[in-house]
Amino acid sequence: MLSHGGHVLPAVTVDTYNEELRDEDGFVGDRASGRAFRAILEDWRDKLRAQGEDPFGDTPTREISKSRLDKVLASGDPLAAGLVHTAVEEYAVELATVVRRFLRLKKWQGTERIVIGGGLSASHIGELAMGRAAVLLAGESVAVELRTISNHPDKAGLIGAVQLAPSWVLAGHDAILAADIGGTNIRIGVVDLKMKKKGDISKAAVWKHLHWRHRDDEPTREEALERMAKMARELIGIAAEEKLKLAPFVGVGCPGLIDEHGVIVTGGQNLPGNWEGEDFNLAKELTHRLPQLEGHEPVVVMHNDAVVQGLSEVPNMTDVRHWGVLTIGTGLGNARFTNRTNEREPS
Repeated sequence: MLSHGGHVLPAVTVDTYNEELRDEDGFVGDRASGRAFRAILEDWRDKLRAQGEDPFGDTPTREISKSRLDKVLASGDPLAAGLVHTAVEEYAVELATVVRRFLRLKKWQGTERIVIGGGLSASHIGELAMGRAAVLLAGESVAVELRTISNHPDKAGLIGAVQLAPSWVLAGHDAILAADIGGTNIRIGVVDLKMKKKGDISKAAVWKHLHWRHRDDEPTREEALERMAKMARELIGIAAEEKLKLAPFVGVGCPGLIDEHGVIVTGGQNLPGNWEGEDFNLAKELTHRLPQLEGHEPVVVMHNDAVVQGLSEVPNMTDVRHWGVLTIGTGLGNARFTNRTNEREPS
């Protein structure tokens, strides 16, 4: 039986995840969240407004897209570019501080590389903040490498689900179904295993996926579950038409601490409705709503969303032993891994 929230996975050991570091101001990770960057930008806009100038006019900070901020950096408007650069610089200081705090944790000691994921990492401003944080850490002789995640974060949270399944589950199949559930968005996708030889899933990639920004619709928990199931059934139908053999396995990433039974113990507060506690089991709810795959009831395996996004980097981590991931989204997700071997082990 495959367990949820597992610490020993086929390719890695999950040393720790969902650490909730606190200081006098609250959760340390919140200082490097996507909300934190917006708060910093808003603060500097307030200072400019006090002088009568705000390059973004009346547009609320939360509505300024990352792509617009990226364009401003390359624009010929020195004030607007200076504003964004200043916000990035201040945010980078916070990110470096958070990285240092994680590296002090016993289970994070010896970390050689940290991958930065989440929505902000897919933008130029996010890359710039990460690069600046890396310089600050190097200046303090903190020996850790920072990298942005290789796949787009929207896809990494699906691709990583492949690493939750042992080889025997994947054998004889072309793809799996995966779900990435966040505080703002839900994505359901089909991940093509692209196996050239037995057990080698290093080239796995998203074949097709559907996206729903559930925060805009404010659904109930039941409505969210039904919408997810509908998205999954649509993709299952498309895969069948294309003769793509789906394994009877669904990998799910979602916020919070996940116990072995598939219960979200803590950290699900941003999901639509109440998803925490023993009276709700997401894995079972999804299983009941999905059709059979290849003649079998699908096995749904859940893990923390930062863990799953980090797992998408397994093929790129063979040159280190201890590594971690920080995902910059609604909050700051985190996980630390130790490679088991350089080869995927059957289990």
